[in-house]
Amino acid sequence: MRFNFPLLLVLLFLSFPSFGLTIYDLIERDSLYYEKFTDVPFSGEIDEGLERGELEDGKREGPWVGYWDNGQLWIKGAYKNGKHEGPWVFYWKNGQLHSKGVFKDGKEEGPWVEYWDNGQLRYKGAYKNGKQEGPHISYNIDGSIDTKETGTFKDGNKISD
Repeated sequence: MRFNFPLLLVLLFLSFPSFGLTIYDLIERDSLYYEKFTDVPFSGEIDEGLERGELEDGKREGPWVGYWDNGQLWIKGAYKNGKHEGPWVFYWKNGQLHSKGVFKDGKEEGPWVEYWDNGQLRYKGAYKNGKQEGPHISYNIDGSIDTKETGTFKDGNKISD
């Protein structure tokens, strides 16, 4: 009895467990993720590619990390019911910190800071229910204050310089 070696390789390859799904293997419809050709929201681990985390009933849930295509960390935080929740950090592609702050029910809450890609402070201020609240200071890339963007805010509206 002779074995067909190429056929054997194909059969072996097909019998191995599949690799983990990436976020790009899924389809997003109405803010939910689905496996292609299904109508059931996906639940499971996304553990390959540039993003890693869990999906529950089609929504991001729990800790997530994302990476730039050069391998640098891009995002780190958690989701609750598909919305950003708790502390988050974002990074530039060069590895420098971009911004950090806290989300509550998907909206910015409390103090936030943002940096230029050279590490220079770009912005600091606070949010309440996703809207700017209180004093906010913006900086140009040379470190000088950006007077157009700096001021005091109430409910997202600038009330004074």
